[in-house]
Amino acid sequence: MNEIDAINLRQSRRSYQSTAIAPNKCQKLRACIDKYNLESGLSIQLIEQGKEAFQGLNVSYGMFSGVQSFFAMVGKKSDPDLKEKIGYYGELLVLEATKLELGTCWIGATYNRKKCPCVLEKDESLILIITVGNVNLKKTFKENLIYKATHRRTKTIEQLTLTDGPAPEWFMEGMEAVKKAPSAMNLQPVLFQFKEGVVTAKISNTENHQPIDLGIAKAHFELAAGGKFEFGNNAIFQK
Repeated sequence: MNEIDAINLRQSRRSYQSTAIAPNKCQKLRACIDKYNLESGLSIQLIEQGKEAFQGLNVSYGMFSGVQSFFAMVGKKSDPDLKEKIGYYGELLVLEATKLELGTCWIGATYNRKKCPCVLEKDESLILIITVGNVNLKKTFKENLIYKATHRRTKTIEQLTLTDGPAPEWFMEGMEAVKKAPSAMNLQPVLFQFKEGVVTAKISNTENHQPIDLGIAKAHFELAAGGKFEFGNNAIFQK
């Protein structure tokens, strides 16, 4: 399975098996984490025994079951691109987990932060977690109900783009992947522009969750179109 296959296959999963992730799969995930942390300056951590973050206070509102492991998405508070990097590298990890036949789910609030057993330095912040683990092939009835209750209609490529004429095939392939990117509340706030041969991506609000969505969307576009975005709002893509 390659990255595009993973983009097409990946779905948010909230019910997990009680079995631990196989050691060889954990090793591959940790190798990716080491690479991404070195590239980004983040402090992403794989927490294998973290079920206490979903116990007590009913913080998960019954939306999750069987959670054992997750990625703690941690970085320096002073990093101006922190949330975007969390989205970008978090999604690369999600796709790697999908290739390893593991389920994942982005979680911003419905867990107990105080019981999250990650390591935080004084200048670091835990932005969110991404559950990861073994799942059944088919979603449970409860998962399907939650999906229907929380999912909104996906935007069209036309709604996600602004162009000054016909765009090349590689741009459209990138946008097909962007359309499938996870997004907070499925709002898909990132606008991709193709003007005078230059591709940029921007959001309207850099203070809330949108920078995370920006990073996720950029990751999908890069993988499908072939190239690299700079970090930052309205940053340029290099094919």
